[in-house]
Amino acid sequence: MNLEWWIAWRYLVTKRKEKFLSLISIIAISGVVVGVAALIVVTAVMSGFSQDLRNKIIGNFAHITISAEGGIENPWAVINQLWPIEEIQGASPFVEGQALVRQEKRIFGVKTRGIDPRTVSQVSNIDDYLILGDLKQLDSEGVIVGKELARFLGLGLGSKLSLQVDPRKVHNFTVKGIFSSGMYEYDTELVFLHLNKAKEMLGLSNISGIAVKLNNLDEAVRVKEKIRNLLGYSYFIRTWTELNANFFAALKLEKVAMFVILCLIVLVAAFNIISTLIVMVVQKTKDIGILKALGMSKKRIRVIFTYEGLVIGFIGTGLGIAFGWLLCALLEKYQFIK
Repeated sequence: MNLEWWIAWRYLVTKRKEKFLSLISIIAISGVVVGVAALIVVTAVMSGFSQDLRNKIIGNFAHITISAEGGIENPWAVINQLWPIEEIQGASPFVEGQALVRQEKRIFGVKTRGIDPRTVSQVSNIDDYLILGDLKQLDSEGVIVGKELARFLGLGLGSKLSLQVDPRKVHNFTVKGIFSSGMYEYDTELVFLHLNKAKEMLGLSNISGIAVKLNNLDEAVRVKEKIRNLLGYSYFIRTWTELNANFFAALKLEKVAMFVILCLIVLVAAFNIISTLIVMVVQKTKDIGILKALGMSKKRIRVIFTYEGLVIGFIGTGLGIAFGWLLCALLEKYQFIK
């Protein structure tokens, strides 16, 4: 250990007369630890939150959606055209619309989605989301509702639910299943019906679109162009990122804003180190004079305090990384934040 390192270390850990300096060192290191740990934990939580939402969105929507002006008249013919594209794993037609729920004296709007029970599992995780009932039991008289909607209306398997699109006609259904997607908006507003019944209720002659699932969702843009070349420009083809562009843009902005705030915390910790060094220089004025009298140059004296700042920074960063990693491990195991 050279002289500069030895003096810098003695200034940091002194325990005799100038205990104040050791306390300042601890405070400075603690500030760096808190800043670095907060940066790691919040960045990890936001990344996990983004990934979790992405998985839930993909579970509810397909990787690619094909639609057309006025709907698609013969979806099965279109689906048969898609099979030569090897990246496609599955495809299923769907119908989307809105309806009014009439339950006792309560009336409010919901989103309806008509699905084909035989093929919807190829493009959606609805089977995994079902907490009650069986998708195979979904017929023209049945519906599958979200957990929050069922709780709000007091519904269970076999309960009756009335939907209305035309003011002159009310459609009565039996609850055949209850799902929980993990997204409150879907669990409160989404009602699944049989594809043919949804067309009838909504007064549609064609289906709304075709949901397509890929072997690798990262190839969505490339497969989109393949589908466009195959089907032509009479169809609207959108990837899952395009369907949820506003949502992911807002999430990305929130993540950047959080990162900036945490960087400011780290910057405050850096200023804390600087203020600590200034206090040390003031307190060690006599020592600096003695070192100069012994022939030490100003450059070497500056190096002493530079080493002190580096030691505080490295120790604080190392402890902050360890503390942040420990908190992330605890969050993963015990899920304090959901």
